[in-house]
Amino acid sequence: MKIHQNKPFEEGYHAITELNGKCSDMMMDFGILKLKNNTTFEDTKELERIYVLLYGEIQVTYNGKTVTAKRYSFLDDDLWCLDMPKNGDVKITGLAEDSEVAVLRTENERDFPAVIRCGDAITKEIRGQGYMNEAGTRIVRTAQDIRLSPESNIMFGEDVHYPGKWSGFPSHSHEQPEIYYYKFYPEDGFGLLRLGDDAVLLEHNDTVEIIPNMVHPQVAAPGYAMYYLWAIRHLDGNPYIKPTFDPKYLWVEKPGAKYWPEA
Repeated sequence: MKIHQNKPFEEGYHAITELNGKCSDMMMDFGILKLKNNTTFEDTKELERIYVLLYGEIQVTYNGKTVTAKRYSFLDDDLWCLDMPKNGDVKITGLAEDSEVAVLRTENERDFPAVIRCGDAITKEIRGQGYMNEAGTRIVRTAQDIRLSPESNIMFGEDVHYPGKWSGFPSHSHEQPEIYYYKFYPEDGFGLLRLGDDAVLLEHNDTVEIIPNMVHPQVAAPGYAMYYLWAIRHLDGNPYIKPTFDPKYLWVEKPGAKYWPEA
C-alpha cells in the first residue's frame, strides 16, 4: 500500500505507520520529523528507536551525551543514525533552518548500548555493476543487518538510484514486513514499483508498505535520481537474512547472459 504525501511536511513529527495504530501490519512506528532552528523533539517511548538524519543539522542528547550531526544531501552524503534501546530518553534539536529526520520504532526487549553509526560503520556498495547492461547499477548504504547489529529488531539502509536505473531485480520477496520512504531529485520526478501484481506510482515523500512475500522491483524515471530509505522488521525466530528470488528472472545475472539486440 502507498501512503502519498501530497504537500511538504510541516514542522513537527508526522506519524506515517504506527506500531499499534494505522498500518500496524508493518510492526513499526515510522514517521518524519521536521525541525527548524532551535526547535526540539523529545522521545521517551519504551521501544527500540532509530533516528536517521536525511538532511540538515541536529543536536542529539541521549544517555547524558550530546552530539551534533550534519548532512547536506541524502544523495551524496553518508548516512548518519542513532539506534537506541527501549531504556533512555532522546532529545533532538534543530540547528539549521530545515532539518529532516526519519524515526523508526519497534518492540525489542533486548538491552544494548546506544550506538551511532556513520562513516566507516556504514557498509557502502555500488551494486549491479557488470550485470544487465548496468540497468541496476545503484548506491546502497547498509546501516544495520543481522550481522552488523544482531541486537536490533530492524534492518535498514538507503538506496540511491541513478536516473533510469532499477533495484530489486531479479524480482525477490521475503517474509518480513518492510517500509520504503522515497525522495526524488528534482522533486517532480517519479518512479514505478511492482508490488505483487500491482504497479505503484512513486513520488517525492511517498511511503510504501512492502507486504511480506510480495515481489517489489522498482525503477526511476530517466533524468531523475531516486532515493529511498528501507527498513525491514525482523520477525521473532525469523530474522531477515536474504531474499527469495523469482527463479524465472535469475538468468539475467548469469555470467555471459546476452540481451537483445545482441541475443
